[in-house]
Amino acid sequence: MEAPASQECKGTCTPKVDISTHPCYSSSAHFRFGRIHVPVAPRCNIQCNYCIRKFACPNENRPGVTMRVVSPDQALSTIRQAVDHDPRLRVLGVAGPGDALANDATLATFNLVKDEFPQLTRCISTNGLLLPDRIDEIERAGITTLTITMNAVDPEIGEQIYSHVRYKGKTYRGRAAAELLLHNQLQGLREADLRGMLVKINSVLIPGVNDKHLVEVARVARDHGAYIMNIIPMLPLAKFAHLEEPSTEMVNQVRKECGEVIKQFLNCQRCRADAIGVPGEDGCGTPATPEKVCIPKFLMQRQDETSLAAD
Repeated sequence: MEAPASQECKGTCTPKVDISTHPCYSSSAHFRFGRIHVPVAPRCNIQCNYCIRKFACPNENRPGVTMRVVSPDQALSTIRQAVDHDPRLRVLGVAGPGDALANDATLATFNLVKDEFPQLTRCISTNGLLLPDRIDEIERAGITTLTITMNAVDPEIGEQIYSHVRYKGKTYRGRAAAELLLHNQLQGLREADLRGMLVKINSVLIPGVNDKHLVEVARVARDHGAYIMNIIPMLPLAKFAHLEEPSTEMVNQVRKECGEVIKQFLNCQRCRADAIGVPGEDGCGTPATPEKVCIPKFLMQRQDETSLAAD
């Protein structure tokens, strides 16, 4: 399956959203404004060879982990309390612990809160498989920023990264899986750009697999409308547990090369699916130690209050 070609804008491709307070798109906003990720999306429709999703996980700071999965109604309650607690919150996002678009609860949550929190930029993180299918719903829900995890634009490399892809009731493996995922990612990226959404590309840097390839990912993503790229060093997990984590030197070199093609976001904290607050204030590290429990401060405070009430 051939990926859709890039095309010139028809109408306007100028983003509708102001990112001056978005901590995941603007370096100047990163340490000043906060985000709230509501973990309403447990299911995922692809399997990446570096990914392990964990629930009830207090001590890792990375995508795919959360203390709990909540319903849209529970998310609404959490958002209300979080906004009251921290006026610096400016972004409402769904980033897992699975794929945002593989769960109907994601868009249900945004539709539920659409009118109550006009000050919150709406944001999702997705692998892009369902992006072309759900782009109309995304626009109606008022989502203006989205992140697509795109690790390869060559199916030969992609099939080394993805074990399988599940789409419309059928499971794809190998080259077919990589081709399908790439096609949908690029089509969805282009559609989002044409609708004025701001798109960030997350790319996991995997030594020996895509480290020499990410500059091409940067070019293709830029040509299809991506605004910014975030290169995330792989954590050695799952089927890639035997690989070494990329060195700082490698990460910096790849970011430099890609930065000549597309703007780079350099402040990524590998946020959890239940992160709340200003990035970096959770005191998390990867790997975490028993003294560095990566529960967002807001959730920790709620647990402490519950404990005191019980006493």
